[in-house]
Amino acid sequence: MHRSSGYNDFEWAINLNRFMLKVVGLWPLDNRDSRQIVKLKFQRLCCFIIILFVVAIPSLISLIRVWGDMILMIDNMQYCLPLSMIVLKICIIWYKQEVLGLLIDMVEEDWVKVKMKEERNIMLKCARIARTIAVCGMFMAFFGIISLYGLPFFKITKSCVTNLTDFEKHFPIPSYYLHDVTKSPQFELTLLAQAFASSIGSMSYSAVDNLFGLLAFHVCGQLENLHLRLKHMKKYRNYDEVLKYNVQDHIRLIRSIKIIDDIFNLMLLGLLLYFAILFCLQGFLIVNVIKQKDQLSVSQLVWFVVATVSFLLHMCLYCAVGEILVIQVSERIGYINFNG
Repeated sequence: MHRSSGYNDFEWAINLNRFMLKVVGLWPLDNRDSRQIVKLKFQRLCCFIIILFVVAIPSLISLIRVWGDMILMIDNMQYCLPLSMIVLKICIIWYKQEVLGLLIDMVEEDWVKVKMKEERNIMLKCARIARTIAVCGMFMAFFGIISLYGLPFFKITKSCVTNLTDFEKHFPIPSYYLHDVTKSPQFELTLLAQAFASSIGSMSYSAVDNLFGLLAFHVCGQLENLHLRLKHMKKYRNYDEVLKYNVQDHIRLIRSIKIIDDIFNLMLLGLLLYFAILFCLQGFLIVNVIKQKDQLSVSQLVWFVVATVSFLLHMCLYCAVGEILVIQVSERIGYINFNG
């Protein structure tokens, strides 16, 4: 297999994930150009500051101001918790840029090296799954932002409360700003900044999860290729050399799994706690909206259900991919029949 063809496959496999992460400055550089490194760090810092000071901190201040009112607190926390999770994800990926770059280099090397047709087909199958997840993640991110900021434009609200600074004009995300947003154009500019920060945040949230899917499914494909080679060991004349290569490849993949686990384990712990809390809050709000029949808002109910399903799918991504990795390592490789 020619290098150019393998590199084209690599570009096809990662282009969506790379695009989403490059927008927020979290994609590791593939060169050592000092100017590009400074530019990337500046872009990453700007995105982090925008998310932190435009939506995350104002949302937290708003939560503190409504402390004591159960409904208002729950309504606020369904935005405050995801924003806090976004900040955590950005910090983790930022801190793990070096090892993440090594993983991306490994993925590229696996694609461009010479391989059998069956191995390439297995890698394409796994990459297609990861690409589909990335497309769905991008769609959910854009759909969430459009519904969050588009519905209020048509006088359709799904929030239980308005912004504390003004009872006529309010932001889709409950937040409190230190400057006066009751006048124009301060309100419009702040709303635009909040929409921009929310777009970056939602893309960061989805892109990091999609990156996990990309890396994990690539390793799954390599383990399946290893299983294929081990299964046909008896067919090779240079048995010792092939066995040595497969053992080294297996050790490399195990190390890759450990690196992936090291990058995403803290993130997964945060997601477990965050999803458990958010799932309970969303359920409470849904029951509360249904009970208040005279105040029943279909848009509120739809938003709660869609948000819960979206968070559930992101959580299931980690669980499903982790289970696939366990099956590949423990069952298919551990109990292989070398007699073919």
